[in-house]
Amino acid sequence: MLTQPGIPNGFSLSTTCYGGRLKTIEDQAFATVAMGFRRLEIGVAEVPITLNGFEQSRRETGIEVRSLVAGCLDPRSNRPTGTKLGSLDEDTRERALNCVRRHIRLAQRYECPIVVVRGCEVEDRGILDEIDRLHAKLLRDGVQEETPVAVVELAARVRKKGQRQIEHVCRSLHTLASEFPETKLAIETGSGMLDLLSFEAVGWVLEDLANKGIAYWHDTGRSLLRERAGLGTHGQWLDSYASRMVGVHLGDAADFQAEMPPGTGEVDFKLVAGYLPRTAERVLEVNPRHGRAEILASVQFLVDLGI
Repeated sequence: MLTQPGIPNGFSLSTTCYGGRLKTIEDQAFATVAMGFRRLEIGVAEVPITLNGFEQSRRETGIEVRSLVAGCLDPRSNRPTGTKLGSLDEDTRERALNCVRRHIRLAQRYECPIVVVRGCEVEDRGILDEIDRLHAKLLRDGVQEETPVAVVELAARVRKKGQRQIEHVCRSLHTLASEFPETKLAIETGSGMLDLLSFEAVGWVLEDLANKGIAYWHDTGRSLLRERAGLGTHGQWLDSYASRMVGVHLGDAADFQAEMPPGTGEVDFKLVAGYLPRTAERVLEVNPRHGRAEILASVQFLVDLGI
């Protein structure tokens, strides 16, 4: 066994953290255990990693894959697969379903129990343009006095316009859960501030599919960014959905920038620690520009808080 004793067993490292530095899952697995991690999440990257050689590296290192993000087999520029499960176009939905099926089969091949379905993209072109303009304004000017009103108003229109798409999301997830009952499916809000998986929509999906065991996956950094924009507090997400949470992406955020190492931004991780279920997967997901020293320092920060 090549794993080091330094990282507690409960932490996973997302392959997203490597970016394009290591191009095969074999190299990433060995780099992960060299840092002391014993678990790996196969995450989404700009260029998909090559999976050749992973079976042998799993045997040699003993590393486990505990979660996999749907879309990891495709370039990030194509947008994560989950964004299309609610498409109004039947052919697009079917392609998205087939893509998630491919990811679930990969997860089963690696004995990975959880597949994360991230985001749901609104298809109204006019609203998408408004979202892009608002996001650009936030990046340029920061939060102004009028920002929360504008964000909440636009979020309400996204919610109203996306009702039918959310219904399609529920049907798509029902289909997948019925076909693959042995794999846990978890929904996570997308990277965009105003995708269809809003606070209310997440509740609708979880309630509608409770008998199928659809779970919730939390993102600490992006929840904070939504709070800063006026879309409900981080604590509200945790208070409402912690009981259905099977995992969390641990990243920090500040100034509308996410995927920062925990402890370097503004996320209240003490709050997170109070809600995190004991059995939830804990996955460190930071931007590839952050290196080994920052990753290990963030793990120590989280351990000190009891996460």
